[in-house]
Amino acid sequence: MKVIFTCGGTGGHINPAIAVAKILKERKPDCEILFVGADDGMETELVPREGFRIETVKISNYLRSLKPTALWHNAKAVFIIRQALRRANQIIKDFRPDVIIGTGGYASYPMLRQGVKNGIPTALHEANAVPGLATKLVCDKVDKILVSFAESKSQYKNADRVIAVGMPVREEFVFTKREDARKELGLDDKPLVVSAWGSLGAREMNKKIAQFMKLECEEEPFHHIHATGSFGWRWMPDYVKNLGVDLAAHPLVQMQEYIYNMPTVMAAADVFISRAGSSTLNEIAAAGTPCIIVPSPNVTNNHQEKNARILEQRGAAIVIREADCDGEVLYRAAKELLADPERCRKMRSALREIAVIDSAERIYQILLDLAKSR
Repeated sequence: MKVIFTCGGTGGHINPAIAVAKILKERKPDCEILFVGADDGMETELVPREGFRIETVKISNYLRSLKPTALWHNAKAVFIIRQALRRANQIIKDFRPDVIIGTGGYASYPMLRQGVKNGIPTALHEANAVPGLATKLVCDKVDKILVSFAESKSQYKNADRVIAVGMPVREEFVFTKREDARKELGLDDKPLVVSAWGSLGAREMNKKIAQFMKLECEEEPFHHIHATGSFGWRWMPDYVKNLGVDLAAHPLVQMQEYIYNMPTVMAAADVFISRAGSSTLNEIAAAGTPCIIVPSPNVTNNHQEKNARILEQRGAAIVIREADCDGEVLYRAAKELLADPERCRKMRSALREIAVIDSAERIYQILLDLAKSR
């Protein structure tokens, strides 16, 4: 059995593909797996690190603007995409896959389109509540459309081909026990609040967390771990000092660049504050951690807010628009949530109902069925 996984751009597109590829390799050791991504994407680092081979195509995004610079960019993009389609054809000819699955990002479009054209069974997984551009371009042609949220089915015309499978996450998010996690982190009985805005960080949101830190250092009601992201780490420590906050004198408040042991930290947390990327929300759901979500307004089709509202409607999250919050609003929201154990209990329950803990297994079975149908 030969399978092509095509994805790129963000960890939210790449990690689900890797999770399914690992199950496939475990269950069928003699299968052949090839990843196809963008030649300048983070997948060129993440995929080989997991032991999988990757080929790349040159790809370009599309700008939704009528400005002259955008029109020129889009004209060049058409030429680049045509080249990518030819490259995709060559990859398919050389590898001869039994099935192709795309998990998002512009890099998935050429492989899925040419897979359909060549009669290869195809599937795509859309992580977000609403389809992105790459998904819209091929969703009417692929054999199966796999979505993270059942509520997303209405976004597609061919409902009979849409299957809600959840979002693959690492098993540690599901099975790490809260008691073990808190012991590992050396926590006492005080609650733990964790905040992170993604691997790069968001400057304005990091500033709000700096204000949050100033308020909590005056009262010290809980432990707090904040991940600044790589960009935030360059300036945020000095920014906090300039606000008059000496973190060395407040050991309950920790600031670090990344949280490398996120499953442990999320299991130990009483409240998690974050953006609304689909991957993050599904990790929160798998861990069952009460959360305060601030969707990024700087994303295509406002998809983060739409992701977050699905959790909010089920009582699984508190959602605050970025324009409506500052450090004080976030701090007050965290304190109020911690002071309401019954709401936290209901939120944990709602999150676990949303989580699809066997998502990777479901996708694996769909790939097997597609391969057999050829």
